[in-house]
Amino acid sequence: MGINIVTFYRTARIGMVGAAVLGLAYPLTASAQSSAPTQSRTPIPVLTDADRKAANFDSAGHAVHDTSINYQFVFDELEWQDAKEGSALNWDFTGWIGGDIDRLWLRSEGERTNGKLEDAEVQALWGHSITPWWDLVGGIRHDFKPGASQNWAAFGLQGLALYNFESEITGFVGDSGQTALRLKGEYDILITNRLILQPMAEVNFYGKNDPGRDVGAGLANSEVGLRLRYEIRREFAPYIGVTWNRSYGNTADFVRADGGNRSETRFLVGVRMWF
Repeated sequence: MGINIVTFYRTARIGMVGAAVLGLAYPLTASAQSSAPTQSRTPIPVLTDADRKAANFDSAGHAVHDTSINYQFVFDELEWQDAKEGSALNWDFTGWIGGDIDRLWLRSEGERTNGKLEDAEVQALWGHSITPWWDLVGGIRHDFKPGASQNWAAFGLQGLALYNFESEITGFVGDSGQTALRLKGEYDILITNRLILQPMAEVNFYGKNDPGRDVGAGLANSEVGLRLRYEIRREFAPYIGVTWNRSYGNTADFVRADGGNRSETRFLVGVRMWF
């Protein structure tokens, strides 16, 4: 059988073109392989003895941090209020010193109206953590005003309820057999990372009448507040706000007898700071 001359010519031509293409491609491939990087653009640092030491774990366990002593002091409220009786300086202070489990808690709140101290107290409480979010507390409270000074035994529970609602439930037993219960709570609503709206409420109950301090048995008084602060720094935040104060039952009668008001709305400006 004979060979078609045209077919042979076409096959030979295609073979020559392919060989030429391969001949050009091979030098390019070899050049690319020879210029390929042999190490990372960001070289891995050489392993040192310090790195090996940091990676080793003590077979007996590692050191815990709950035995260190830390502290924090917070003026949650330090403000001027526009009261009916005149200008009032109000404060609410909380601080603690200790570790993760046991701490000494310090609390103080009060009011000074027209340069005269109207209400002031300080508490020193030992707190023991019973869960990651709640502490049992117990200690003493001393009232400077109103009336004659008075000491109380204090005990209670404090911590974070659902949705980070800060809560305090504290009971008191006084020198003369007087008993009291205080419920307090506040919550931070983040409008932005630095602009924060803080609603708060405080309610006080007493076991018996104490006319010398304008206190009646049962539900005595309440305070509801709303404060809008701007954290220039986390440790320093000026704010504005408003509070609604109200007395109830026999307490309201004692307040009216002294020429006071059963309920009052106050506008305020202040600063929150901690260190």
